Amino acid sequence: MSTTPASSTIPAGLAPFGDGYPSAGDPCRRLGESEPTSPYLDDSAVLVGCPGAEDAAALGGKVVATVDGVTLVSIPLGEANAGGREDALVPGTDYNATASVRCGFDGAEATDTCPAGVKRNWGEDGTTLVEITRPDGRKRAIFFRGTTPYGADSAEADGSAGWSFAVSRREDQSVIQYGPESYVIVDAFVVGG
Repeated sequence: MSTTPASSTIPAGLAPFGDGYPSAGDPCRRLGESEPTSPYLDDSAVLVGCPGAEDAAALGGKVVATVDGVTLVSIPLGEANAGGREDALVPGTDYNATASVRCGFDGAEATDTCPAGVKRNWGEDGTTLVEITRPDGRKRAIFFRGTTPYGADSAEADGSAGWSFAVSRREDQSVIQYGPESYVIVDAFVVGG
């Protein structure tokens, strides 16, 4: 692959994130939602931008467009998670990554932070589990297919059994409203990169 730094070759208008794809320092980068990338985003695939056709071809996947001189490649999540590389665990946990996510409770916007952990390929179908520790110490699980959240755990004991689940997108983030709880979760945390 090319040795050109990714940060200098992918225009900001393509919403690049991460520090290289598939590995840090590689010239390709994951792409988030923007006007030029929206037609190519798919919740069952990773959209990657490469500075050249040679870098793109080395990834596999399907070349879907060239925008501003950047080759866009759609890589199905099955292939993006393949390659013999096991997603490492954070020492002392069963999470692939941990971070703080924005959260809000009792109808408030997500302006606080809560510790969270992600279990990638958690379900037999490749779904991902993000577990958020609320201020009261209890955990809320949110389930993802790719970067799309589709539900949360619920229980009659805490009153969440009848809560509604709604999602909106803000650039590379999912804004989740689950009853009176709100969470903002960045795509890179969910799928890695």
